[in-house]
Amino acid sequence: MLRGFADTSRLTILDALAKSPFVVQELVAHTGLTQPNISNHLRCLLECGLVASDRDGRFVRYRISNSRITTLLSDVDALLDVVAEGVEACDNYRET
Repeated sequence: MLRGFADTSRLTILDALAKSPFVVQELVAHTGLTQPNISNHLRCLLECGLVASDRDGRFVRYRISNSRITTLLSDVDALLDVVAEGVEACDNYRET
C-alpha cells in the first residue's frame, strides 16, 4: 500500500481526488500530468487499494477508496509543516 504514496505523481493524483472524484481527462486538467502518466499511476493506486472507480456513462470516475486516506494525507501535510526543516536537511530525502 505504501508504494502508492511513494511517488510525486501519485501523491498529486491523490491530492486531486481528495477534493473530488474525477475522470482521467479531468485529472489531466487538474494536475498537469499527461493522460498516459495518470492512467499508469491510477492502475497502481487501484492495485494498492487507495483509489476506487465507478462507471459514469462511457467514462470511469476515480475516487479515494476510503475517507481515512484523505485524513492520512492531511495528517502527513500537517506533520511535514512541523518537521520540514529536518526533512530538508536530511541527505536521504534530497532530490538529486
